[in-house]
Amino acid sequence: MSHDPRHIIKAHIVTERTTQLKEANGEYVFEVDRRANKHVIKVAVEKAFKVKVEEVRTMIMPGKIKRMGRNEGKTPTWKKAVVRLKDKQTIGMFENM
Repeated sequence: MSHDPRHIIKAHIVTERTTQLKEANGEYVFEVDRRANKHVIKVAVEKAFKVKVEEVRTMIMPGKIKRMGRNEGKTPTWKKAVVRLKDKQTIGMFENM
Protein backbone atom coordinates (compact mmCIF):
# COMPACT_ATOMS: atom_id res chain seq x y z
CA MET A 1 0.00 0.00 0.00
CA SER A 2 1.29 3.45 -0.90
CA HIS A 3 1.86 5.88 1.98
CA ASP A 4 0.84 8.84 -0.16
CA PRO A 5 -1.89 10.79 1.73
CA ARG A 6 -3.96 11.06 -1.46
CA HIS A 7 -4.27 7.26 -1.58
CA ILE A 8 -5.08 6.85 2.12
CA ILE A 9 -7.56 9.71 2.68
CA LYS A 10 -10.39 9.32 0.19
CA ALA A 11 -12.96 11.90 1.32
CA HIS A 12 -13.95 14.26 4.12
CA ILE A 13 -17.38 13.36 5.52
CA VAL A 14 -19.70 16.29 6.25
CA THR A 15 -22.90 15.52 8.15
CA GLU A 16 -24.73 17.17 11.02
CA ARG A 17 -23.03 14.82 13.49
CA THR A 18 -19.52 15.35 12.11
CA THR A 19 -20.02 19.13 12.24
CA GLN A 20 -20.92 18.82 15.93
CA LEU A 21 -17.81 16.70 16.54
CA LYS A 22 -15.66 19.32 14.83
CA GLU A 23 -17.08 22.20 16.87
CA ALA A 24 -17.09 20.42 20.24
CA ASN A 25 -13.89 18.33 20.17
CA GLY A 26 -11.86 19.41 17.14
CA GLU A 27 -12.47 16.04 15.47
CA TYR A 28 -12.63 15.51 11.72
CA VAL A 29 -14.15 12.48 9.98
CA PHE A 30 -12.66 10.94 6.82
CA GLU A 31 -13.34 8.01 4.57
CA VAL A 32 -10.04 6.13 4.35
CA ASP A 33 -8.55 3.13 2.57
CA ARG A 34 -9.75 -0.13 4.14
CA ARG A 35 -6.18 -1.44 4.45
CA ALA A 36 -4.89 1.62 6.35
CA ASN A 37 -4.20 1.28 10.07
CA LYS A 38 -4.34 4.05 12.70
CA HIS A 39 -0.65 4.93 12.48
CA VAL A 40 -0.73 5.27 8.68
CA ILE A 41 -3.88 7.43 8.89
CA LYS A 42 -2.26 9.68 11.51
CA VAL A 43 0.85 10.22 9.37
CA ALA A 44 -1.26 10.89 6.26
CA VAL A 45 -3.41 13.55 7.98
CA GLU A 46 -0.35 15.24 9.50
CA LYS A 47 1.41 15.28 6.14
CA ALA A 48 -1.59 16.40 4.08
CA PHE A 49 -2.91 19.18 6.34
CA LYS A 50 0.23 20.23 8.33
CA VAL A 51 -1.38 19.61 11.76
CA LYS A 52 -0.61 17.43 14.79
CA VAL A 53 -2.94 14.50 15.46
CA GLU A 54 -3.73 13.46 19.03
CA GLU A 55 -5.97 10.43 18.46
CA VAL A 56 -7.39 8.30 15.64
CA ARG A 57 -10.46 6.09 15.97
CA THR A 58 -11.43 3.79 13.09
CA MET A 59 -14.47 1.75 12.25
CA ILE A 60 -15.60 -0.46 9.37
CA MET A 61 -18.95 0.67 7.98
CA PRO A 62 -20.80 -2.33 6.50
CA GLY A 63 -22.36 -2.08 3.06
CA LYS A 64 -26.13 -1.80 2.84
CA ILE A 65 -28.53 -3.73 0.65
CA LYS A 66 -30.29 -1.46 -1.83
CA ARG A 67 -33.23 -2.31 -4.08
CA MET A 68 -34.37 -0.78 -7.32
CA GLY A 69 -37.53 -2.52 -8.42
CA ARG A 70 -36.84 -6.25 -8.59
CA ASN A 71 -33.08 -5.83 -8.63
CA GLU A 72 -31.12 -5.97 -5.44
CA GLY A 73 -27.54 -4.85 -4.91
CA LYS A 74 -25.14 -4.03 -2.11
CA THR A 75 -23.17 -0.85 -1.51
CA PRO A 76 -19.49 -1.38 -0.73
CA THR A 77 -18.13 -1.76 2.79
CA TRP A 78 -15.86 1.17 3.72
CA LYS A 79 -13.67 2.41 6.56
CA LYS A 80 -14.25 5.61 8.54
CA ALA A 81 -11.64 7.41 10.66
CA VAL A 82 -12.35 10.01 13.34
CA VAL A 83 -9.24 12.15 13.84
CA ARG A 84 -8.78 14.44 16.88
CA LEU A 85 -6.27 17.26 16.53
CA LYS A 86 -3.98 18.60 19.27
CA ASP A 87 -4.04 22.06 20.88
CA LYS A 88 -7.17 23.55 19.28
CA GLN A 89 -5.71 23.18 15.78
CA THR A 90 -8.03 23.30 12.78
CA ILE A 91 -7.95 22.29 9.14
CA GLY A 92 -8.69 25.52 7.31
CA MET A 93 -10.21 24.09 4.14
CA PHE A 94 -13.03 22.40 6.12
CA GLU A 95 -13.99 25.33 8.37
CA ASN A 96 -16.55 26.94 6.01
CA MET A 97 -18.51 23.76 5.31
